[in-house]
Amino acid sequence: MVPDSSHIKITDNRNKISSFINDLVLQPRLKTLEWSAITKQTPNIKVGYTGQHLASLITGVEGKRTGARGDDLEDGTEVKSCTRVDQLDTCLECGSKVLRLESKCSSCGSSRIERKDDSKWLFTIRTEEELDLLTNRIDRIFLNFSDYPNFEDGDYNQIRFQAFEIWNTSRHSRFGEIMVNYYNKLFLEHKKRDPVKTPAPKNFWPYNYQFYLCNPVMVFSAIAEDANTSPKLTINHYIEPNEDRDAYPSLLMPTSILYQDELVHLLQDAPRELLQEQCKGGSYDDLLYYACRPKYNVSSVTKILPYIDEELRVYLNLRDTDKASTSKSPYRRR
Repeated sequence: MVPDSSHIKITDNRNKISSFINDLVLQPRLKTLEWSAITKQTPNIKVGYTGQHLASLITGVEGKRTGARGDDLEDGTEVKSCTRVDQLDTCLECGSKVLRLESKCSSCGSSRIERKDDSKWLFTIRTEEELDLLTNRIDRIFLNFSDYPNFEDGDYNQIRFQAFEIWNTSRHSRFGEIMVNYYNKLFLEHKKRDPVKTPAPKNFWPYNYQFYLCNPVMVFSAIAEDANTSPKLTINHYIEPNEDRDAYPSLLMPTSILYQDELVHLLQDAPRELLQEQCKGGSYDDLLYYACRPKYNVSSVTKILPYIDEELRVYLNLRDTDKASTSKSPYRRR
C-alpha cells in the first residue's frame, strides 16, 4: 500500500491543504450563512468537486482533467465525498424543513427539531464492467468526510474534516466483497422486479459496520474551531503522500456495533488466544458469559472487549447488503 511516487507531483501539502480549506470551504461558507439568513435557503455547498481538489492536495496526486467522467486522480484513485455539515433538519410537529442554525421552526414555531446527521457516500454500479473496475482495477478508494464532532451536544460551531483510504485490491479486500454483494443481491434483484427503474446506488455509511469491515486508514483529520464566526483550522493528523499506508493501523471497530449473534460467532470462530489478548476489562470467559446471556448487555461486553481490531475482523461475516442498506448501524464518532 505504497502510493506510486511517479504520480505524486503536489508538494508543501500541509500548507496547501490549510489554505484550500480556508479559502474554498470555510470562508465561502461564512458568506453563504449570511445569505442563508436572508434567503432561508440551505447554506450547504455541494462537496463533489471541492472533495476532488482536497483529495489531490492530501495525496499529492493531480486530477485527470476529466471533470465528472473518468479517473478522479491521475493514478486512478476513486474519490467520494460526504458532508454532514449544514444538512437541512425537520420539524417534528409540522414536518417543515428547518435550517441548521435555526432554533425554531419558521412554520409553526416549534422547538422540537430533528437534527439530521445521515449523509453517506454513494457508489453507483450499473454494469458488470463498472463492478469490475471498482473492485479489481482501482487500487485506492479515497473518502472525504466532514461533520460536527460534537453533534450530540448541539454544537454546530466546530467542524471536522477527515479523509480515509481503502486499498481494495490488497489489505482492504472486504470492500470488493461488499460491492459485489450489493450488485448481486440488491441491484440485479431490483432490476428483475422492475427493469425500467434504476435501483438506488450503494449507500456506504461513515463509521458503520461495513465501513469498519473494510479496514479504512485515516490519512487526514483537521478541526475548524469557531466555524460559524472566525474559523481557525488545526490539522491533527496527516499521512504524507509517499508514506506506506501499511505502517498505519486501520480504525478500530467499536464492539457495540455488533449484533449479539455476530459477537457469538466471532467468539466461536476466532482463536481464543487472540481474543484474550484483546480483552481489556476481564477475561475471555467473562466475555463469553456476557455475550451468550439471553438478556444481552452491550455495556458489560464492551467493558471487556471495547474494540475489534483488524486481526479479529477477518472472522466477522459480511452482513447482507440488502439488510445493511435499510437498517444501518448507529453512527459513532471516534
